[in-house]
Amino acid sequence: MTRPTWHQLILALTFAALPVHAATEENSNPPDIAIFAGGCFWCMEPPFDNIEGVLSTTSGYTDGQVENPSYKQVSRGGTGHTEALKVEYDSSIVSYEELLEVFWVNIDPVAENRQFCDAGSQYRSGIYYRDDQQKAAALASLDRLKASGRFEQAIATEIKPATTFYPAEQYHQDYYIKNPIRYKFYRYNCGRDARLDEIWGEDR
Repeated sequence: MTRPTWHQLILALTFAALPVHAATEENSNPPDIAIFAGGCFWCMEPPFDNIEGVLSTTSGYTDGQVENPSYKQVSRGGTGHTEALKVEYDSSIVSYEELLEVFWVNIDPVAENRQFCDAGSQYRSGIYYRDDQQKAAALASLDRLKASGRFEQAIATEIKPATTFYPAEQYHQDYYIKNPIRYKFYRYNCGRDARLDEIWGEDR
């Protein structure tokens, strides 16, 4: 029998769905969208939510074969999806390139089919570009990371065209806000910040 991850154990304690953020004020222009995967989507929301120009973040699932997957299905690892984050942003305030910089320093790029304490392809890291401009920026950022000499191991983060993004269940959205104690307990025991400090140091 597969052992539950820290992510699943913490989630087992939380089934009360709480209200999410109020909707972002309407803008005359549709927001730009970026899709990233960096392991537990709870942990990927805070760094992007803190960026000026980011309008909203949504936890969800992408790059899989099953329509409208549930967390239970994805966590079993049988749908092909990875936990991901949709970032809606105003490109006149923050660029896609700047979002890429935030993405890289919040993941372990050399971890294959896992991030920190969570193992399985559903926790793989990835950048899912929506057009040629995003593709070029993502590949350029990867080239810079490789050229930096920071990592001896190969970069495991995948860069692929975006496919359908499915929002996760409501109780996953803004988890770090709704359940701060459980979130901090999970994040600490998963060793996320310790590993990020080890990899990125003052660049975080």
